[in-house]
Amino acid sequence: MRGHPHRGEAGHQVTALPLPGRHPSSRRFAPQRPVSERGAEIGRRIGVGLMYGLWKPRVLGAWRVPASGPVILAVNHSHNIDGPMVMGTAPRGTHFLIKKEAFVGPLGRFLEGIGQLKVDRAVADRTAITDALAVLDQGGVLGIFPEGTRGDGDFASLRAGLAYFAVRSGAPIVPVAVLGSTESRGRLIKGLPPLRSRVDVVFGDAFEAGDGSGRRTRKALDEATVRIQDRLTGHLENARRLTGR
Repeated sequence: MRGHPHRGEAGHQVTALPLPGRHPSSRRFAPQRPVSERGAEIGRRIGVGLMYGLWKPRVLGAWRVPASGPVILAVNHSHNIDGPMVMGTAPRGTHFLIKKEAFVGPLGRFLEGIGQLKVDRAVADRTAITDALAVLDQGGVLGIFPEGTRGDGDFASLRAGLAYFAVRSGAPIVPVAVLGSTESRGRLIKGLPPLRSRVDVVFGDAFEAGDGSGRRTRKALDEATVRIQDRLTGHLENARRLTGR
């Protein structure tokens, strides 16, 4: 998601999200497109088959994902398989915010069928915002790449979308580190990790983004972003120590 009009990823200015207290609708959010929990669960099962069939995921801390209720998975992003890897290793079906460019032809219909959410990263996409909040309002799992796009996967620069969803919904955040997906290239398909190689997925402790005051101001959003970045980078450092990567 694009952030507020401060400096965003790689120092570029980014588009403003709605202020936390000014989202259209009261408490409950009506999705602009149907959000399918059954589809997300089907996607999880497909992910299990593909990820464990092609690679050797080592999953640490999946029990830290709350068994029920709304939760946001904040995932570092350095390779295309990071999202599918989390879908296949998380204990619950996950609705990821995915760039609209991926929703083309049969792939687009498939992504919609398994409950994934289309987002236009060039603007403050109100349809995507409403759909994501609806997932959380219905007690689902929302997956976000807080860096906004693929990069070094180090949580060094966050956009405001994660803080907005966390503050607006009150849902806890579970940091997720995917490690090993970019260490080497496969022989058969250069753009993927070697088949049957190990990829580590480390889930961290859930935490609240807010400061407990209930504030939903721009300042509160900025402060939440700082707190979130501290927790995410700390989790990534710990995950690297645990896995030796």
